[in-house]
Amino acid sequence: MKVNRNGQAEILTPQQLIELLHHLPYPHRIIAAICYYTTSRVGEVCQLQAEDLRGSKIVFRRANTKTKRTKEVSIPAKLQTELESAELPRSGYLFPGQNGGHMTRQAFDHALRETCDYLGFPGVSTHSFRRSSITALHYAGVPLKTIQKRSGHATIAQVGAYIEDLDGAADAAGELL
Repeated sequence: MKVNRNGQAEILTPQQLIELLHHLPYPHRIIAAICYYTTSRVGEVCQLQAEDLRGSKIVFRRANTKTKRTKEVSIPAKLQTELESAELPRSGYLFPGQNGGHMTRQAFDHALRETCDYLGFPGVSTHSFRRSSITALHYAGVPLKTIQKRSGHATIAQVGAYIEDLDGAADAAGELL
């Protein structure tokens, strides 16, 4: 569990995700939903511009990704519903900041921490959405190569580091020896 910014971000259960999205204020709820449903980092999402929503896809510009490669992700139906219900700008940054530019990662983190404190969700951080979605995809049987393509990781080994052992299989495997 992540404590004082040390350790790995907590994995959200489906129920925790629903509750968290319900309680996060706008536009933080939309940012969190995009992070989860596209397996993206919060910094990438905060920098999205209206022009990056292209029909059924979101384009993450290479200048804004950690790997410096453009990432194009399809928009699942649940996320499409969230986007359609939001009053997002038609041009410029989707999530404008207070002093021009885009909302900062730190501003989103502040709202997330307040909401998680209120809900009693320890260890949740901005990276929990990415870890949770990658873990959920893995347990749903999605091949690691497909998850890698969706998340934009450079290697499958990096994807593997995001997958949490939710059912204790690693501990049980020791009993097979």
